[in-house]
Amino acid sequence: MTTQLQNLRFDLTRRGILKGAGALVISFTAPVTIAEAATAAGTAPKPLDPTQLDSYLAVHRDGTVTAFFGKIDGGQGTDVGIAQIVAEELDLPADKVAVVMGDTVLTINQGGASGSFGITWGGKPMRNAACEARQFLLNRAAEKLKTPVEKLTVANGIVSVTDAPGKKITYGQLVGGKFFNIPMKWNGKIGNDLDVATTATPKKPADYKVVGTSPKRRDVARKVFAQPTYVTDIRVPGMMHARIIRPPVAGAVPTAIDQASVKDIKGVRVVQKEGFVAVLADKEWDAIRAAQNLKINWSQPDAAFPEPAQIYDYIRKAPVRKRTVEKNTGSVEDVFKNAAKVVTADYEWPFQSHASMASGCAVVQIKGDSVTLWTGTQKPHYARDGVAAILNVPVEKVDAHWLTGPGSYGRNDAGDTALEAAFLAKEVGRPVRVQGMRAEGIAWDPKGPASVHTARAALDENGKIVAWQFESKGFSRLEIDSNESDPANSILGQQLGVAPKPTEAFGTPDESYDIPNRLFAWETIPPLLQRASPLRTSHLRDPIGPQVHFASESFIDELALAAQTDAVEFRLKHLKGRDAEAVKAAADKFGWDTRVSGPRGDGKADIVTGRGIAYTKRLNTIVVVVAEVEVDRRSGKVRAKRFAVAQDCGCIVNPDLVRMTIEGNIVQATSRAILEEVKFDRQKVTSVDWESYPILDITDAPEKIDIVLLNHPEIPPTGAGEPSSRGVAAAIGNAIFDATGVRIRRAPFKPERLKGSFA
Repeated sequence: MTTQLQNLRFDLTRRGILKGAGALVISFTAPVTIAEAATAAGTAPKPLDPTQLDSYLAVHRDGTVTAFFGKIDGGQGTDVGIAQIVAEELDLPADKVAVVMGDTVLTINQGGASGSFGITWGGKPMRNAACEARQFLLNRAAEKLKTPVEKLTVANGIVSVTDAPGKKITYGQLVGGKFFNIPMKWNGKIGNDLDVATTATPKKPADYKVVGTSPKRRDVARKVFAQPTYVTDIRVPGMMHARIIRPPVAGAVPTAIDQASVKDIKGVRVVQKEGFVAVLADKEWDAIRAAQNLKINWSQPDAAFPEPAQIYDYIRKAPVRKRTVEKNTGSVEDVFKNAAKVVTADYEWPFQSHASMASGCAVVQIKGDSVTLWTGTQKPHYARDGVAAILNVPVEKVDAHWLTGPGSYGRNDAGDTALEAAFLAKEVGRPVRVQGMRAEGIAWDPKGPASVHTARAALDENGKIVAWQFESKGFSRLEIDSNESDPANSILGQQLGVAPKPTEAFGTPDESYDIPNRLFAWETIPPLLQRASPLRTSHLRDPIGPQVHFASESFIDELALAAQTDAVEFRLKHLKGRDAEAVKAAADKFGWDTRVSGPRGDGKADIVTGRGIAYTKRLNTIVVVVAEVEVDRRSGKVRAKRFAVAQDCGCIVNPDLVRMTIEGNIVQATSRAILEEVKFDRQKVTSVDWESYPILDITDAPEKIDIVLLNHPEIPPTGAGEPSSRGVAAAIGNAIFDATGVRIRRAPFKPERLKGSFA
C-alpha cells in the first residue's frame, strides 16, 4: 500500500488510521480497511456512539482537528463549510480542520447528501460538538494554567491568559491524541434529523471570524492534478469485474441463457437468478465482451408504456393513488363565484434523467463474516444497510467507504450498483466491481417524475389575487425511495421478487404570497410498470421543485398580464419582508424595465429578446431569478443569455461557495428547462446518451450570472444546495413570452416545440 497524506497528519492513538476517501484527504492504490490499519498500528478505533463528543471531533497532538461528518459533498464544497463552522467555535483557522465524510466506520449517519441539508441540518450538531469541545478545552486550560476561565482567550488553537500573555497552552497539549470521553445530549434520531445539544453557548454572529469568509474548495487542485481516488478507481486483489445485463424491453425476464455463447472468453462467469442476469470476468474488457455476446432468450411482455405523445393525457386520466391537500384556507369556491376575473392554465413537465457523467460504480469485498463496500452514492450509510439486507447479515458487519463518484444530484443508479456488487460477491465468492456503460446508466437510472399542474385564480377589481387553486398530478417522486437501504427500492431486489415499497409523494408551490383564500393539493398515480422499470421515479435535484414552480411562477406571470401590471410590481403587491426585498434586489441587479410583459414592436423580428422573473422559496430559503433570453423565431431555438439571482439563505457560511452553487444550479436548471426530456417508446427508454438526451453545453451556457447574496447572520443557515434550481424554468418561460408573446406551458422549450408556436 502506498499512502499520500495531504495537509493532514493522523494520530493512530486517536481514532485509528482514517481510511482513504479520495475526494478528501488520502489517495491510495490498494484499499485497506480501518480494522486492518488499526491492528497494524496496535490500536483500535473507538466505536461510534451518537451520545459521545468523540464521534464528531478529534484533536490531534499538533493542534489540528478532524471533524467526522456523516454526510457527503457532491461537489459544492460542503466539507469546507463544515470546517468553517467547526473552526469558528474552536477559534481555529479553517485550514486546521479536516473533514472526513460519509465513512460508516468513522461517522454517524447524518443522512448523506439530502435536500440542501448539508449545512442547514448537518452543520448544527457539528457546531454544537465544537462548542462543547471548546468549553472542555478552556476548562482544562484553566486547570493547567491555574487561571479562571474568564481570563482565557483563544487564537489559532492556543489558549492564553489575557493579563499574562506568556502563560499559554495549545489544544494539542491539552487533549491531543486522547479521547474527550464527554457525553452529549442526543435527540435519539439518525439521518437528517440527528442533533446533539451543547451545555456551552455558541458564538454570537457579531463575533464570527471564520463563518462568512470564503476559504477555497479543497478538492479542485487535487482533481486538476489527477490526485484523488474516485470510486471507479478502486481495485481489490482477486476482484472480478461485473456487467449487469438489463432486459431489452421493460418487464422482460430471461427464459433461457446459452452460456456456451461466451465460453471462449477466459474465466467468464454467468450469474442468473429470477430476472437478474450478470456476467463477470477477471478483466473488465472480457466482462464487457461477455455482456455483448451472451445469448439470452427473453420473454415478450405487453407494452408497458403509453404512446409518448399521450403521456400527459395518460397522467390526467390515470387513477389517483393518493391525494393530499397541503393548504386549504378561506373560502376558495365562494370567492371564485364573485371574482372580477378568473384565470386558468395547465402546465406539463416531462420525465428527466440524472444523465450522470458515467454510470454508477461500486466494489464489494466479503471476508469471512465482514463486508466492505466502496461506493459513490450520496447516502453511504443507507447503502451499507441495503448491502446488509441483500446479504442477510447484521448491519454492523458491513463497512461502507464513500468516495467521489460520477455525480448524481438525487437518487441515481449508484445505489443499485452497491447492492448488485454485494449480491454478486456472495455468488462468486470473490470481490466484485460493478459498473455499466453510460447508456445503461442514462436508460435505467431513476427518473424525475413527469407531471401535470392545473392552476386557477381569482382577481379582484384592483388586480389583486383573492383566491388561488393549484393542483399537481404525476408519478410519485418516491416510487423508488431516495436511499437504497431496502432492496425493494432497487432493480436487483425487484428482479429477485422483492415486493416494491413505493411512497406516495409529490408537492405544491412553496411561497409566501399574501392570498387569503387558497387550495393547494397534489395527487400521485400508479407507476407505468410495477417493478424494475426504466421509468421508475425518484429524486432528481430539488425533487419536484422545478416542475411545480415552473407551473406556479408561469401562472403568476399570467395573472400579472391579466391585471395589466408589471411582473415585478405584481409580485411585490403580494409580498412583504425578506421575500419582497429579494424580489427588489434581483430586479435592481438585472436592471428591470417596468412595463407589462409582452413583445415590443410587432414581435415578428427573426431574433427577439425578453426578460422574465420567478420568485420561489425552499425550506425558508428565498430565491428570485431574472432571466434574459434570445429567441430565434425561425428555428425556435432559445438561448438564456443572462441571469440575475438574489438569494436569502439566512447566515451565509461561505459566500464564494454559495455563489458557485447558484451558478451550477442555474446552468443545470437551464439545461433541464430548454433541452432535457426522457424519450421512450411503448417498451423502453430510447434517450440513452447525450445525443438522444442532450444537455446544455458550454457554447450555450449563460454569458453572465449576476448574484446578490442577502446575508442574515442572525438567522440559522436555511440551505443553498438546491433552492436556486427551482425558479429557472419559469423565469425562462416568462422571458420567452415577453420576447414573443407566446406562452409555452410545456417543458422543455425545445426548438421544434417553439417553432410550431410562432406561426
